[in-house]
Amino acid sequence: MELVGQGWSTAGAAREVGVHERTGRDWRRGIRKVGNTRVHPDGTVVDYTARTGYSTGVVITSDDAGTSRAGERYLSLDDRLAIADGLINRQTLTAIAAGIGRHKSTVSREVHAHSIDGIYLPHQADRDAAAARARPKPSKLVTNRALRAAVERGLERKLSPEQICNRLVKDHPDDESMRVSHETIYQALYFQARGGLKREVQTALRTGRTHRKPQRRPDQRQRRFVDDMIMISERPAEADDRAVPGHWEGDLIMGAGNQSAIGTLVERATRYTMLVHLPSGHDAEQVRDGLIQTISTLPEHLRGSLTWDQGCEMARHKQFTIATDIPVYFCDPHSPWQRGSNENTNGLLRQYFPKGTDLSVHGPQDLEHVAQELNARPRKTLGWDTPAERLRDLLTT
Repeated sequence: MELVGQGWSTAGAAREVGVHERTGRDWRRGIRKVGNTRVHPDGTVVDYTARTGYSTGVVITSDDAGTSRAGERYLSLDDRLAIADGLINRQTLTAIAAGIGRHKSTVSREVHAHSIDGIYLPHQADRDAAAARARPKPSKLVTNRALRAAVERGLERKLSPEQICNRLVKDHPDDESMRVSHETIYQALYFQARGGLKREVQTALRTGRTHRKPQRRPDQRQRRFVDDMIMISERPAEADDRAVPGHWEGDLIMGAGNQSAIGTLVERATRYTMLVHLPSGHDAEQVRDGLIQTISTLPEHLRGSLTWDQGCEMARHKQFTIATDIPVYFCDPHSPWQRGSNENTNGLLRQYFPKGTDLSVHGPQDLEHVAQELNARPRKTLGWDTPAERLRDLLTT
């Protein structure tokens, strides 16, 4: 810059000090090089290694003069100068935000983050924001080994990324370094270079899929059995709002060729899961006997009702009700969401009992182990408590 000030051309000055001409032009224009990107003074971040220039973390727009600037998602230098002027003129944050077309919380955070001794510094704030937007950045799971180890332990326990990140808050309430978003975990799994998690998506995530599976509407089904059904519309309100424990949802998960099955029961209030062993088949009599044997282990106050779909395996539902004094309510056709807790649990169980496998090889001890592991998972809907903790609280109060 001294040579340029003496009248040298940018190219000549760059050659004189031994740098590339383009580097000299960048220095003259106030552009900083960060990795493969160049950060402009107005906050624009451009990657010139791409076939066409693009911005990372910022939208590139042009004003009438053709000058590139940061997009509307981010505060521009003009916005920050307007904030500084508003503060000098003792305007409220609400008035300042209205003047620049932003929410007042955006202005409040900006002023709080970039003030020194109560004085807001717009130019320093703009430089800091441009540096913060620079990419690429090292993943938090790469730089924080303790956090990465905690995430890996959660994945080994078959927890979802969202369960892991929220459970970390409960397990480390005073350690801000033990925080990570579930999106960061997903990126570390999908893009190995981003996170350093040494595992494959198929073994770390319960679905093993990177895209959602499209759903198809099943064909209309006829009524499966003769005994009169009590429909879900007649289920008591206490079961609908999950206020009272003891109301269960049930279903079967099927093995290869529908030759084997496991019964699943989920308590609606606590999401506590019980698995029904069906070693001899899954016709109506065998399902009835398996359910009676499993339900008989529950205390009386946890035997409220059972909600099932209209599968033929419940053809003996009246005999089950007589034996257990538990009414059975049936969902409407093609309405799996009416027993959503059970549907969700069945999806979780497929991580242990994959589709297309023989489920008859799993004995009662295997089912009990899986149920215990599932009941030890923190759940978002329970405030990240586990079903086992919620059921324990019910039984001890």
